[in-house]
Amino acid sequence: MRLLLAEDELALSKALKAILERNNYSVDAVYDGQEALEYLSAGNNYDGVILDIMMPKIDGITVLKEIRAQGNLIPVILLTAKSEIDDKVLGLDAGANDYLTKPFNTRELLARIRAMTRTQTAQPDSLLHMGNVTLDCATYELSTPSGSYRLANKEFQMMELLMSNQNHLISSERFMEKIWGYDSETEMNVVWVYISYLRKKLTALHANIKIKAMRNAGYTLEEIV
Repeated sequence: MRLLLAEDELALSKALKAILERNNYSVDAVYDGQEALEYLSAGNNYDGVILDIMMPKIDGITVLKEIRAQGNLIPVILLTAKSEIDDKVLGLDAGANDYLTKPFNTRELLARIRAMTRTQTAQPDSLLHMGNVTLDCATYELSTPSGSYRLANKEFQMMELLMSNQNHLISSERFMEKIWGYDSETEMNVVWVYISYLRKKLTALHANIKIKAMRNAGYTLEEIV
């Protein structure tokens, strides 16, 4: 699951990013409202946003109003040092899904993230199918009649992208942008490494689909005839 973290306090942002990544979230961190709006308007497929209200350039409430005006219904948790009721009402009326006042317990933040994204993962289409393979987007379980594996976070994100785009080529660049973030310093060959992990799991599960590589083009899922 991929999150955008918009928090201008660098120490807090770094700590939150580390905690979220230890809990199997992929996180892009930005440090002002303008950057947050640019990331959210650029077509990045985030599953949720943690948005500080008091930020440079553009405040979090304005960012929230703008993305809602664009029709973006992504789940949003607002973070702020303010605790007055009027500020909470303002944030919720602007379209926030939840509100957390600093300082807060990180376990509470994690619980609120799970709660705000639960409706997405609980939908019937959380099960993706191709051939004899099923991917459960709620539990990260990849299964066939022969058995199952619970995928690691990035393995799951890659498999979800492949199964959501069956018979369509997905470039390494798209994997990098979607999963690691386009400003990541991770080497491109990490995509091949995770493709290798997934191929081994599909083989062990006797799957009748395979990940096919097209030289200099990308990867696609195909059924084995």
